[in-house]
Order: sequence, then structure tokens, then C-alpha cells
Amino acid sequence: MPEGKAGETRDKRWDVRVAGSEDDLVSAASDASETNFTSFVRMAAVSEARRVLADRTSFQLDEPDWRRFMELIDRPAVVPDGLRSLFSKPSVFE
Repeated sequence: MPEGKAGETRDKRWDVRVAGSEDDLVSAASDASETNFTSFVRMAAVSEARRVLADRTSFQLDEPDWRRFMELIDRPAVVPDGLRSLFSKPSVFE
């Protein structure tokens, strides 16, 4: 279940208007998942927000984080032995 940061209090309130059919749908889904309505809506909204933000192609880093990021990008690739072994065998689909 997506939660806020550890120790973070829930002191913000969302007030949204929805169509009756949307309310019925979300209520049915929260019942089916055995989650109370508020938790279901909050989890779904947070999950979707994470998905949307993960698709962003640009981001900003401060100088130390940028240097660390570039070190990770520039390091040589490592091929695990198990992967090397797997790809040395014929495919089961051939």
C-alpha cells in the first residue's frame, strides 16, 4: 500500500466532485479489493501520480548528484555469469 513518508501525518484534505457512475465504480472496486473507500482512492491516486512522473524524460540534479549519476552511467557494463550461460544455450523456441 503506498503510504506517505515514515512519520508523515495526513493533514491535507481532498474534496472532489464525481459523477454517480464514477462513485459506483470506485465503490465497487474498493469493496472488491476489501479496502475502505478513502484508502482505495488515495492509493490509486498516488500510484497513478508515480506512474505519470516516472515517464518524465528530463529531471534536474544538483552538482554532486549529477557527478554520481554520470559515474554510474559511465562505468563498464557487467555481464553476470548466469546471463552469459543462459544466452550461450539454444533457445527453447527454436
